[in-house]
Amino acid sequence: MNALSKDLTKLVKMIEKIESRSGEPDRFRPRFHLAPPAGWLNDPNGLCQYQGLYHAFFQYSPFDVEGGLKLWGHSTSRDMLHWEYQGAALYPDQPFDCHGVYSGCALTEDGRISFYYTGNVKLDGDFDYVTEGREANTILVESEDGFRFGRKQLLMTNEDYPEDVTKHVRDPKVWKENGIYYMIQGARRKDDVGEALLFASSDRIHWLLKNRITTKEPFGFMWECPDYFEIDGKKILSASVQGLEGEKWKDKNVYQSGYFEVKGHVAEQCTLSEYVLWDYGFDYYAPQSFETEDGRRVQIGWMGMPDCPEHTNRTIEDGWQHCFTIPREIYVKDGRVLQRPVRELEERKRILAEATGGLYVEEEPVYEARIAEIKENQFHAVLGEELILEYRDSRFEMRFINPSKDNASGGRTIRYQEIETLNNVTILTDVSTCEVFVNDGEYVFSTRFYPENYGLQIQADEAKIKMWELVS
Repeated sequence: MNALSKDLTKLVKMIEKIESRSGEPDRFRPRFHLAPPAGWLNDPNGLCQYQGLYHAFFQYSPFDVEGGLKLWGHSTSRDMLHWEYQGAALYPDQPFDCHGVYSGCALTEDGRISFYYTGNVKLDGDFDYVTEGREANTILVESEDGFRFGRKQLLMTNEDYPEDVTKHVRDPKVWKENGIYYMIQGARRKDDVGEALLFASSDRIHWLLKNRITTKEPFGFMWECPDYFEIDGKKILSASVQGLEGEKWKDKNVYQSGYFEVKGHVAEQCTLSEYVLWDYGFDYYAPQSFETEDGRRVQIGWMGMPDCPEHTNRTIEDGWQHCFTIPREIYVKDGRVLQRPVRELEERKRILAEATGGLYVEEEPVYEARIAEIKENQFHAVLGEELILEYRDSRFEMRFINPSKDNASGGRTIRYQEIETLNNVTILTDVSTCEVFVNDGEYVFSTRFYPENYGLQIQADEAKIKMWELVS
């Protein structure tokens, strides 16, 4: 640890100690969703399970609740629901990452965890910081236990990427297949077209470009946080795409997070399907996935949205901002890619109410509600007297009654998706988070919200309704 690392360690601990003693009520802190102890959280990084313990690292700016110098924070869990903060893990303390330890991944193998991330450097001067003035360095650091880290190794710089891409190359995801290591990174070309760069290696350290993956027609200007995995015969390339324009995207988020199905091998000639969103709500970006030791594919996303000034978070008043989604199992059923909360949540559920056709419950901030056997698409729900979920005219809507920034909505208005038939809805609410799984998770809608009065009203003629409180 160099002198800069030592000073940053002291400063981070000082800030976190001050925040913990502030005495301010933490009104909106969720119980089961990972959130920062202080300051700003965004992208999930280095997700893995190692020797039975789950590790979640995250983009962390403890000094500024509005974001700033990025470190990696670190939390661990035995069940992916109760997270214990372990402190800041990686600091921007080298010339090749001095302006931020940006996003990356974890590869567990042979009694070690290899962490790959982007080291961000912004040069002083009159630059656009797209085509010049920035360094995007690919860094490796290893650990034998997930808590102590070895020496950082600089693996690639902008000189190792194609000449026609900008300085925006970042967010490595690494996996091993048939004895070969692959790394996928998001990129922005100089003609403002987004793509994914695929590298290959035989030793995890020396990498060569193998493929450039994109769509037939330009699709956004940047593909952030790429992820690749295979599940039940489907090859999934996930990407958070910036710069989508046109009628289809005008009522969506400023940036999107979704996936393509890949035909062919990603290291060779391959084609991509239509882009499908992971989440149709307000607050979801930069998801990453990992495989658990029992073989499940689990994905975690950031419950936030960059570059979106019309939205705000009322937790800023309490000295922190943003959280992760509940970890979700990705699975395939009847050819559909579906999502559901991790099964560990079942152990936290205690039945609260059962009804047919309608339900009204007051003052319950943490719960799961399941509305099944919906008849004739009839469904309407109100959460916290402010958030409406409704199916009408073949469209599922999530909308707020009052879109002002100082209200429960935090400035949010409406999100929707055309859905032919509504079969079931699962609502998962955790103080200031709401995640709605429609038709067994074929569609998901996520948002932060800040109600003054908690409660749930459901109207769904003849539907079977169950509601559980979620206990720690």
